[in-house]
Amino acid sequence: MMFDRLSVPVTTLFRVVVGLIFAVHGSATVLGLFGGSRGTGEAIAAGTWPGWYAGIIQLVAGTLVVVGLGTRIAALLCSGSMAYAYFVVHQPDALAPVANGGESAALFCWSFFLIAVLGPGPYSLDALLTRRSRETVPALQPAA
Repeated sequence: MMFDRLSVPVTTLFRVVVGLIFAVHGSATVLGLFGGSRGTGEAIAAGTWPGWYAGIIQLVAGTLVVVGLGTRIAALLCSGSMAYAYFVVHQPDALAPVANGGESAALFCWSFFLIAVLGPGPYSLDALLTRRSRETVPALQPAA
């Protein structure tokens, strides 16, 4: 079926796009790029809790998810940081994401959780490194 052939490229595209959006958000927060943190044109001061640390996670782990390196761990870290953001920053204002402004935090949380569960797929550095390590390790021969 046609949809079966599309699952790998579509999930790869999903991983890359979600990771890229997250990394760009982190670069705005930490480096002041793309309009800076919350459109101020500036970065958050280094070491500011929790925003600067969240920005570092977004930039580094988001980039790792894009290239597919350490994908499951990076995606789980991204998911956890967005769960923290939702419950600490947004949820005290209201329970529903639409009422508390936490839609993006909730969507990122669940998107990265899905990536952590599904893994990076065959089009990733994780898959490339796994293939290369299998090629360099000789297969054990059964005893005669």
